[in-house]
Amino acid sequence: MSVFICVVGVLVLLAPCCLLVDIDTSHDMVVIEIVKKHNDLRRLVRPPARNMLQINWNREAAANAQKWANRCTKDHSPRKQRTVGTSECGENLYVSSKAMSWSETIQTWYNEGEEYSYKFNRPKHIGRYVGHYIRLVWANSNQIGCGAAHCPNSKFKYYYVCHYCPRGNLFGRKPYQAK
Repeated sequence: MSVFICVVGVLVLLAPCCLLVDIDTSHDMVVIEIVKKHNDLRRLVRPPARNMLQINWNREAAANAQKWANRCTKDHSPRKQRTVGTSECGENLYVSSKAMSWSETIQTWYNEGEEYSYKFNRPKHIGRYVGHYIRLVWANSNQIGCGAAHCPNSKFKYYYVCHYCPRGNLFGRKPYQAK
């Protein structure tokens, strides 16, 4: 009987470890997850795109995004702090009270697309926001760098930042060309 209790005790102690989410972009598997999720979602745009570039990881953009995430603010960074070479980058932010995987975070941005009218290049309903979606699917943005921070003393505990280079969301322009 004591052996059974010992085994059950170990399982209970180990169970919480499996619930942790790895959001550290210094880990290769996290970078692969971020890049793959972006490219998978960019392939799903409707109407289909004819000029969508593949997203690739950019370490300089990632370092900039990580610096901003470490500040634990839900405000956007100044434009001068999100440049790579001569290219200005766009920025998506996400804050949460619980840790979320990068795939969940990126999916949240993409889900704004349900409110986006490609035909009219605006939200379908007044007051809806689609900027994260547009930034994610901006065809010419082909470099990305992301960073996340755990901020236990902040209202929101987790801060996610992605920089998209070159930047998109240019006024009056659609994010991609439809086939």
